[in-house]
Amino acid sequence: MPRIKRTPNTSHVMHLSKNRIIQLTWEISKRYLLMNSWTPIRLHGRYHELAPHLVPMDYTDEPDVTLPLALIVNMPELKENPFRTRIVESFSEDGMGNQSFNDFVDMFSVLSEMAPRELKAIYAFKIYDYNTDNYLCKEDLEKTLNKLTREELTAEEVNLVCEKTIEEADLDGDNKLSFPDFENMITRAPDFLSTFHIRI
Repeated sequence: MPRIKRTPNTSHVMHLSKNRIIQLTWEISKRYLLMNSWTPIRLHGRYHELAPHLVPMDYTDEPDVTLPLALIVNMPELKENPFRTRIVESFSEDGMGNQSFNDFVDMFSVLSEMAPRELKAIYAFKIYDYNTDNYLCKEDLEKTLNKLTREELTAEEVNLVCEKTIEEADLDGDNKLSFPDFENMITRAPDFLSTFHIRI
């Protein structure tokens, strides 16, 4: 089995330090892997199944293998998720969706049911921040809402919902949501992150 290193992509500047994010990811990964003794083998098996010609079963030499976004987004666990591309990109060290096995473990660890809400919130914000400027602007919210509703709302309805969201959640009046704004907003919606998980 490969030696798992906790080095999640944490380029976003938030109120939590990079060390704290790494610590949270590492702790949940340990709990996730220990509580499910089959998980390391199964995760590696799923990673190997995506590209048997690229991913060796023997990791004793720690090969430098990454799988492209196109393979990962088509996994059954992600295929129907409207945010699948953003999820995979957010957990890839290069930010382009190419995932090493460590990135793959990070993704399933953070999206497991046991991951702390604090960590899920960080990655949810990252996924919804389409232009990666560390804020959720109106355009980010519009894209997010269209994905959530599978574009069933009219442009006017989307605009109204996004304006109302910013009006209610923007604490400092800059017409966009910082991570603290986002975190405060989801504390008022306790079920918001309850579905932010996938199983393998």
